[in-house]
Amino acid sequence: MLILGIETSCDETAAAVVEDGKRVRSSVVSSQIDVHARFGGVVPELASRAHVELINPVVATALEEANVRFADVDAVAATSGPGLIGALLVGVSAAKGIALACDIPYVAVNHLEAHLHAAWLDSPELEPPLAVLLVSGGHTMLVAVDRPLSYRVLGATVDDAAGEAFDKVARVLGLGYPGGPAIDGLARQGDPAAIGFPRPMAGEGLDFSFSGLKTAVVNHLRHHPEADRADVAASFQEAVVDVLSSKLLVAADELGARTLVLGGGVAANSCLRDRVARLATETRREAFLPPPWLCTDNAAMVAATAAAHLRADGPTPLNSGADPGRGLAGG
Repeated sequence: MLILGIETSCDETAAAVVEDGKRVRSSVVSSQIDVHARFGGVVPELASRAHVELINPVVATALEEANVRFADVDAVAATSGPGLIGALLVGVSAAKGIALACDIPYVAVNHLEAHLHAAWLDSPELEPPLAVLLVSGGHTMLVAVDRPLSYRVLGATVDDAAGEAFDKVARVLGLGYPGGPAIDGLARQGDPAAIGFPRPMAGEGLDFSFSGLKTAVVNHLRHHPEADRADVAASFQEAVVDVLSSKLLVAADELGARTLVLGGGVAANSCLRDRVARLATETRREAFLPPPWLCTDNAAMVAATAAAHLRADGPTPLNSGADPGRGLAGG
């Protein structure tokens, strides 16, 4: 079974062809970083326009690299939420058009669920229960995966997501956009113990808060304008990673999970990956750290998730729409 996946939830136009929900035949991602960099963040209207311009050539390239034609595709899937409504509509409309023209099933995919399902795309041997830390620019949550397509949200951010905090702190430090990779790189030159930034909501359940930490960084720079920027970046990153990794471990203990899993764009952060790997070793657990291309937004994870849902639930009606606020739900 060949599924064409499409991802346009934010600022990446992506398409991929996945075979039997496991083998990635192609994965093409066109980034809009250059479009949004001078604004310090994603501008929704510009993102939507870029998707309209890029969707056809990106899909064509994905088919070409997979050495297939539209006639060979068995189903088409698209991210239907959460995300930017204008951006989502471009991908959903393209997928529905392909489904109608080729007379094949259409499958709507939850963006967060796709990040979760990426674990099985890379490591099909993973055995639930899994404790998953899903962390990105828009979302930070702890999820219990009891079995494929069955999961529970254990905790989530009450304000800023971790990736959003990285972007805002990077802007204050003059590092540009996107902030996550910039801070990760600069932090390697600094001392993570130089500044004692707060650990928000540490030891207070499984929810997260990063707004106060961001404010603490701003205030420190205001009172100490001579502060070494590398030390600030390293100390901020250390605070974020401390909170994320410690709560992931608490969630795993509560679930009795033997595997720690990372997902989402911030899962590419080197400090977070090292910390989770170390904690897994110390607690005699396994750690699944997806390769960077599976952490950031891509369409392969969308196609793989669609394959699982197509087998379990069948196709999505073509009168279904996009839902920018769509949460994560699993039975």
